[in-house]
Amino acid sequence: MQLSLVEITVEDLPQIQVIDRACLGGFWSLEGYIQEIERPHSHLMAVMNREKVILGFGCLWAILEEAHITMLAVRPEYQGQGLGKYVVWGLLQKAYIQGLEWATLEVRESNRAAIALYEKFDFKIIGKRPKYYEVTQEDALVMWRKGLYDPEFKETLEQWHREITKAIALKGWEIT
Repeated sequence: MQLSLVEITVEDLPQIQVIDRACLGGFWSLEGYIQEIERPHSHLMAVMNREKVILGFGCLWAILEEAHITMLAVRPEYQGQGLGKYVVWGLLQKAYIQGLEWATLEVRESNRAAIALYEKFDFKIIGKRPKYYEVTQEDALVMWRKGLYDPEFKETLEQWHREITKAIALKGWEIT
């Protein structure tokens, strides 16, 4: 089963919204996603199989020298297979290519799996936003990763890609 990382298009949005509702509770409306696709500083990336089924996606905003990861979601039936890691790698690679200096994100304090994932990419917890999530009043942890512009970060990206490729292959996937 072959996988690739692609930029999301308007044609992909019905699939994106299914994943959004299942994982994020409807983070953005269809109009919101269309606006994100049209914004030059916003990058929506998806991991897609050969049959053009989207298995997961993420979004990055490039704001001045910052890469802000606004969301990450993988279809529930495909979680735990390294696909989220592949998407985060793709977003960080996009940030590196654009010459951004650091990456930030917010994550639910209770989402231990996501926190562990981001820590694998050397994100550190630097703060907390009390009652950040309106519906649940849950706190968000603010995570930050510096050094995207460092020359050795390219080598780090390549090493991560090799590791992700091997891990995903163990689950029966092939990155193209």
